[in-house]
Amino acid sequence: MTRTLVIDGHPDPSSLTAALAVRYAAGAGTDVLALRDLAFDADLHRGYRPGQPLEADLVRARELLAGSEHVTVLTPVWWGSVPALLKGFFDRTLEIGWAFRYREDGRPEGLLGGRTGRLVVTSDSPRWYLPLVGDTTVKQVKARTMEFCGIKPVRVSRFTDVRHADDARRAAWLERAEALGAQDAGRRAPASVTA
Repeated sequence: MTRTLVIDGHPDPSSLTAALAVRYAAGAGTDVLALRDLAFDADLHRGYRPGQPLEADLVRARELLAGSEHVTVLTPVWWGSVPALLKGFFDRTLEIGWAFRYREDGRPEGLLGGRTGRLVVTSDSPRWYLPLVGDTTVKQVKARTMEFCGIKPVRVSRFTDVRHADDARRAAWLERAEALGAQDAGRRAPASVTA
């Protein structure tokens, strides 16, 4: 059983998001599921109608998700949303009947309950700007995806104004990510890492 599942939704392995995922996973004592390393078709060709089988990597991702107690998703904010890779992963993996269903009264019911979550976003925009434009990425992933599927509560961590961050600030962010991973996994953070 994987206590903490860390999902890196950035297509670039040299990105800050990828580095944060690695450090978060180190703190949590687990591995990273880097979506860029999976072989799957990100398009839902038939919408939500049945008939598009899951690739082996998505079957494995579901197994990891089913066996987790805590799920952390890391993503950049691109055009007020997430990279196509992450969106495609959600579309293909979190299918109706597996991650959620609709009750007889029409209300949705998340089927991934019993898990907590964290959303880590990186953004070139400054932190104060995100609420002005609706913080759409956080709303989409936290509320409309993770919580919709029953993962609650979902805490949010933001690393903003990335384009102006110097090496010292980035190093501090990496330490913070490791501390968050340790905290979320219920582990003690290394002495050199502060939250």
